[in-house]
Amino acid sequence: MVFNYSKSNLPKQLFINNEYVASKNSKKLELFNPKDGSLVANDVDLAGAEDVDAAVSAAEKAFPAWKKIPAQARQEMMNKFAALIQKHSVELAELSRITLGAPSAISHRETMIAEEKFKYFAAWIDKFAGESFPQDDGFLKIVRNEPLGVVAGVVPWNGPLATASSKAAPALATGNCFILKPSEKTPFSALALGPLIIEAGFPPGVFQILSGDGSTGALLSSHMRIRKISFTGSIPTGKRIQEAAAKSNLKRVTLELGGKSPAVVFDDANLENAITWCARALTLNTGQICFAATRVYVQEGVYEKFVEGYKKALLKAAENIGDPEAESTTMGPLVDKAQFDRVSGFIERGKNGQGTLLTGGSRVGSQGYFIQPTVFTNVDPDAEIIRQEIFGPVSVLNSFKTEEEIIEKCNDTNYGLMAGVFTQDINRALRVASEFDAGMVGVNCVSLSFKQTPFGGTKESGLGRENGSAALRAYTDQKTVMINLTY
Repeated sequence: MVFNYSKSNLPKQLFINNEYVASKNSKKLELFNPKDGSLVANDVDLAGAEDVDAAVSAAEKAFPAWKKIPAQARQEMMNKFAALIQKHSVELAELSRITLGAPSAISHRETMIAEEKFKYFAAWIDKFAGESFPQDDGFLKIVRNEPLGVVAGVVPWNGPLATASSKAAPALATGNCFILKPSEKTPFSALALGPLIIEAGFPPGVFQILSGDGSTGALLSSHMRIRKISFTGSIPTGKRIQEAAAKSNLKRVTLELGGKSPAVVFDDANLENAITWCARALTLNTGQICFAATRVYVQEGVYEKFVEGYKKALLKAAENIGDPEAESTTMGPLVDKAQFDRVSGFIERGKNGQGTLLTGGSRVGSQGYFIQPTVFTNVDPDAEIIRQEIFGPVSVLNSFKTEEEIIEKCNDTNYGLMAGVFTQDINRALRVASEFDAGMVGVNCVSLSFKQTPFGGTKESGLGRENGSAALRAYTDQKTVMINLTY
């Protein structure tokens, strides 16, 4: 199958059993370009119950042979798939960008992340060892890591390929058959992977793609023959998925549900470094990242200097808001009208007594869904804009006095994904890092992740971890084999 997809030739059908097929469901997805609101497509397939059943049946048929395939053969497929992503990175980035609106540099970087993750997990295939225990009691104990079977991943719109790779790569590396459901807002780059799956050599049924909306995700999470679901998205949806998983077949669940990440800047911090990281964390992908530093706390001694530098950095970033296709653009639009209205609502309510507007707060232009980086100061700790995830370029900036005070403020949230501490005192850095109630902590950095280390949060920021060896464990069950040597 030749790869010929582009913005002028969009993939719109489901990819089941190594074939593009029309959905049995009559409903279709409608998608728009966020830079101008223009219609991109209104005929993208939406997978219904029959389509999900077909994909599950194909995966079940493929699983017995797939889980037994030699490690080297599976490695070769995954590495070839990674190489094909790199080969077609320009087209894949374009297919993501057309309905996401991420700047060109970000969408290209995302395809690189997907490529890197498939190569990384391919290298794990012959290294994810089990365990054995001494036979001093007359029994040799062997622990095997075994694949779960048919598993699914439901991914968000803000990183359609990068997030998909975080789920698909470890699932396939450990011998599972994987069903991917991309977001209804950004399905095209995922749907376009079909020819690459075939060319890489994946057998039919091993790696399938179902475009759809929340109804499709509900079918996957409640399906009696899917053994695990990994979801990235909002807390309310995550709770519904966990409930459906429990009520169906008690399938394994991994949830990455966002955050309201604090960045703490102490008096002795390198201010230029702190400002750079905090501004970047707010403007990257137009603030539409789960671990964005949206609560910034600065110690009183450097507060005024930080305010000045932070505002200047964000005003500079605002100069490059525009067409995602332009190389000079560093901030694109919000993903769609619904997200624009949501973020604008938070900003307007913030202006009405929740804090003092430092910068931003307005729409950019009259077309599309562009919005200025926006910062509020002197925000009450119970205000909506400091308590809820906004998922746009909006942050709060408050001052603090003591270390004890700021730890309490940072942890006073139902989120716990990312946190950052900026200081030159290594003792303080490690002390504060250990006190943060968060799954990830940056020291003199914030809002980043690595493919080798666990990604995920505490409290309502999620359940389980992605990336690194933690992802391999999430897609396997341990089987204990006990051998009686005295018989």
